[in-house]
Amino acid sequence: MVRIKFGLRLRVALALALACLLVVGALGFTLFTASEDMEESLIDQLVAEEMDYLVKRHQQDSAFPPQATSNLQSYIVHDGREQTLLPEHLRKLGVGRHVLFVDKDEFHVLVQEEAGIRYYVAYEVGLHEQREQEFKLLVLLSVVTAALVSLVLGYWLSGVLVRQVTELASRVGTLRPGQKHERLTRPGQDPEVAMLANAFEDYQARIEQMIRREQEFTSNASHELRTPLTAIKTSCELLLTDPALGEKSRARVEWINTAAGRMAEQLQALLFLARGQALGEIEPVALAECVAEAIEPYRIEIERKGLMLEMNIAPETQLELNYQALRLVLANLVRNAIQYTERGFVRIGYAPKRLTIADSGQGIAIEHLPRVFERFFRAEDLGGGNGLGLAIVKRICDQYGWKIEVESTPERGSAFSIVFP
Repeated sequence: MVRIKFGLRLRVALALALACLLVVGALGFTLFTASEDMEESLIDQLVAEEMDYLVKRHQQDSAFPPQATSNLQSYIVHDGREQTLLPEHLRKLGVGRHVLFVDKDEFHVLVQEEAGIRYYVAYEVGLHEQREQEFKLLVLLSVVTAALVSLVLGYWLSGVLVRQVTELASRVGTLRPGQKHERLTRPGQDPEVAMLANAFEDYQARIEQMIRREQEFTSNASHELRTPLTAIKTSCELLLTDPALGEKSRARVEWINTAAGRMAEQLQALLFLARGQALGEIEPVALAECVAEAIEPYRIEIERKGLMLEMNIAPETQLELNYQALRLVLANLVRNAIQYTERGFVRIGYAPKRLTIADSGQGIAIEHLPRVFERFFRAEDLGGGNGLGLAIVKRICDQYGWKIEVESTPERGSAFSIVFP
């Protein structure tokens, strides 16, 4: 079910219009009810006065003929024969007041008996009903007109009321951490808006403090981690200059030196991401070479598991993108593919604008797919990992406008695709 969302200004206008509608509607209903009761009282009074006049005139002059108008009839009945001459709807009425409906016409009838003589006064209320309907229509039109006028007026007034809020929102939207800005509080602001502005400024200050602490931490962590990596690389370079080092040992030292270099690059990339900075320049990247470099650290593990590695990328394929960012994404995706695949294949292929890393591993349950890119999320049925690799992949893809997609079937493998713009 689609829910329509209204802005603050329109909600205020609708609230004012509704309040006005309720007030005017209640007033109109009260007036209509009061006028209806008044009409009933006037009709009863008119019939009673006509009855008094009829009785008095007949008692003064027994030959007085009852008067009749377009909506008022009077009758005098002396005996049963005259009773049968009455209109049918009056013949069986007893003494007292009566309300009759004859052919959809409403009659108020008063029957009175004096000295054995019955007097009838029948009043047809059609004109009153017509006036009542006209008054009802007038009340309805007044309510509708008042609602429309209050809606327009309310929309204008609400614009005046929320203008300071919208101005504050536009200025808050220009705030950037670490950049100087004018104070959000200004002279002449309403107290509530000034309170909101102060709350935003306090929050901005806390955000800037948090960012400074994170930058200090990442700088310290970068320094502390680079120091041992530098020591490892220096030691490897010294070992490689030793002529007595055997070929197997030399190959291992070279691998350690290369791994330490990649670790330093990845550390630098992660620090750039933590600070929200770009990882490097956009440049032409040979896709096959980049993929081969990302796979190289895991070839021993691929051979140990006996996995079949397939790479279907044309050597001449080039993309304009950030090389370091792509290699970091590929390293995480390839590592995951190898880690969760015990037998079968790891297949990397490229179609126009789409790079896919597929495997025949454990796969991911369908209920876990929406959360695989969340930080620290790990499916209970999958071992290993700390839940950060795919979160880093998603962060890099979002930063560079790449789209990351995943398809997976439990026990049949997964396929992660990077779609380039």
